[in-house]
Amino acid sequence: MKRALFPGSFDPITKGHYDIIKRGVTLFDEIIVAIGVNADKKYMFTLKERQSFIEKTFADEPKVKVMTYKGLTVDFCKDIGVEFILRGLRNPADFEFEKAIAHTNRDLAPIETVFLLTSADTSYIASSIVRDVIRNKGDYTKLVPDSVRIK
Repeated sequence: MKRALFPGSFDPITKGHYDIIKRGVTLFDEIIVAIGVNADKKYMFTLKERQSFIEKTFADEPKVKVMTYKGLTVDFCKDIGVEFILRGLRNPADFEFEKAIAHTNRDLAPIETVFLLTSADTSYIASSIVRDVIRNKGDYTKLVPDSVRIK
């Protein structure tokens, strides 16, 4: 069984993340959306909210699981027996950043990173942009799946 880990903070999940996950399930038997927990980071949404957004978004997709983890992504991969990390690339800057992480991960463990280019219509979306739109009371709904709604 080919399983891939799609790590991130998902604060919140965006339509760009959604696109990568939906395309990833065509390549892998299972995608584990792994929400990394970083005590030094200030999140807009709680861990439970972020997990709920993703679980609701993929409620009808049995190949998508949601988990949380602390520490190095490669250590988590080893702990749960995953050999692939899935990452989305929006632009050349993403590639340079992700390439360095992928090389480091491969030095630390026998983990391969698989890159998918984001779709043209979602390539501009980043969680940080979504958070800024939300903070400034803009219409964030076209940037995120329907499960992400502010109460």
